[in-house]
Amino acid sequence: MNQVVTGKGSAGLAGTGVLTGEAIVTGEAITIELRVARLGSRLIAGLLDLLIQLYILYAVGAAALLIVRPDNDALIAAVFLLVYVGVVLGYPVTCETLTRGRTLGKMAMGLRVVRDDGGPIHFRHAFARGLVGAVVERPGLLLGLPAVISMLVSKHAKRLGDVFAGTVVLQASVPRPGGAPPSVPPQLVGWAATLDLTGLDDALALRARQFLGRAHELSPQALERLGSGLVRQVRAVVTPPPPPGTPGWAYLSAVLAERTRRAYHRLTANRPRSIPSPVFSPYPTAQYPTAQYPTAQYPTAQDQSPPPPYPTAPQPPPGR
Repeated sequence: MNQVVTGKGSAGLAGTGVLTGEAIVTGEAITIELRVARLGSRLIAGLLDLLIQLYILYAVGAAALLIVRPDNDALIAAVFLLVYVGVVLGYPVTCETLTRGRTLGKMAMGLRVVRDDGGPIHFRHAFARGLVGAVVERPGLLLGLPAVISMLVSKHAKRLGDVFAGTVVLQASVPRPGGAPPSVPPQLVGWAATLDLTGLDDALALRARQFLGRAHELSPQALERLGSGLVRQVRAVVTPPPPPGTPGWAYLSAVLAERTRRAYHRLTANRPRSIPSPVFSPYPTAQYPTAQYPTAQYPTAQDQSPPPPYPTAPQPPPGR
């Protein structure tokens, strides 16, 4: 079931999006693929951040004890409480605000905090996450147990701070899938130019693109068998039908390549003249041999040295 994100709570989201499993469809109908960070990577990132916080707490506390008189217990307790709150709350809030959703532990694990609509977080989101973490999730003997339970029961592995702030932690460092981008086979170029793609939505196009991304791992028989259902869905919304005998993978590749080509031309049509367009080739182009033309050998000009200087009259020696 789709979850409409409206940004409730004090964190206040800046946009509206639809969170659909592992993707976000924004209000502008743009599909953003997600890979939600799971419990293991988040625990390792949290342990790294905890070690860094303990080191900062020890260093700042030791420096404060050198300044405060040791016989003033009340002042020592106040300074320790101030340092503790400053490190436990200030470290994640400062890091996530300056880096738009990353602490040192998250950087090491390739994680990033974003809003529920996929946008970057700001100070209010980082402060809400840090405040709930310091006050609710990690005080006393709880040791982060509420955060772990919340991530286990949440569909998107959200801890209480994420629920309150309207954020989600993503795996930012994801290797790109292999395989070449979709292209139109030469025999389908003329047919692809006549396609009506108005019924092909982003979700179906995304599934077809993911299927073709795995095509290099499958045998031709498995490719045809697994893609038959996807081909039927695409043929139901795309007209005209392909020429008889067209393989399913070739049909999907041609449809996606033509869709990309038209989107590119719409983008460049609205681009200001001062902004250069990127080099883009929607269809694979054949490499034609270049003709070798004979070059004429023109005679080189003779060496023309400057004429010798005219003889001048002898000058009398000086003093005469």
